[in-house]
Amino acid sequence: MANDKDSKYQKLLLGLLFDGIGMLSFAIPGIGEFSDVIWAPLAAWLMTRLYKGRAGQVAGTVAFVEELVPGWDFVPSFTLMWVYTYLISSEKK
Repeated sequence: MANDKDSKYQKLLLGLLFDGIGMLSFAIPGIGEFSDVIWAPLAAWLMTRLYKGRAGQVAGTVAFVEELVPGWDFVPSFTLMWVYTYLISSEKK
């Protein structure tokens, strides 16, 4: 049981890190939007690895689109998925 709890909080920490990486494009004017072209598919892939099944696939698609759309980098998609998975979803993880 402790392993599940550890995994839960590891996903939260990784999600916060990945959201921070996604928001870095705001810090580098001009280069930032180019970096989103590289980060978007990587973020989608990471999301599908952190969260399995249909929910992970949907979240991966949302993360991909969110990273590609200019100005939407502020949305913390990894953290929102963690909140959905562990605080909102009725399924036991």
